[in-house]
Amino acid sequence: MFENKRDPLLPSAAFLARMGRNFAFGLLIVAVSMLIGSCGYHYFGELAWIDSVLNAAMILTGMGPVNPMTSTAGKLFATFYALYSGIAFLTMITLILAPLIHRLLHRFHVDEGEDDDNTSNRT
Repeated sequence: MFENKRDPLLPSAAFLARMGRNFAFGLLIVAVSMLIGSCGYHYFGELAWIDSVLNAAMILTGMGPVNPMTSTAGKLFATFYALYSGIAFLTMITLILAPLIHRLLHRFHVDEGEDDDNTSNRT
């Protein structure tokens, strides 16, 4: 997926396209997670749609639930959605930041490789 450390640094336009693609995929994860959470809170938690969306957003962002769950099905859904949300959030952040971190590390390796070449040419 990413270039090897021996490859040249990716041009800025290609890097921005990669960042945009990863950001779009991160937004897709958010949209699917919101859909799962909203439907689950509505059907299992027996909440109105607007309350379901609010609860899904609050759980997905790590803020915590707004409405208490009264049914066993609602409580079970809220439990598993909270666990899923933590993993989804970490995945989304990793996905968005991976190209940037890779570029920084790649730049250090390119610079390191140039220094090694210059040192060997001097002797």
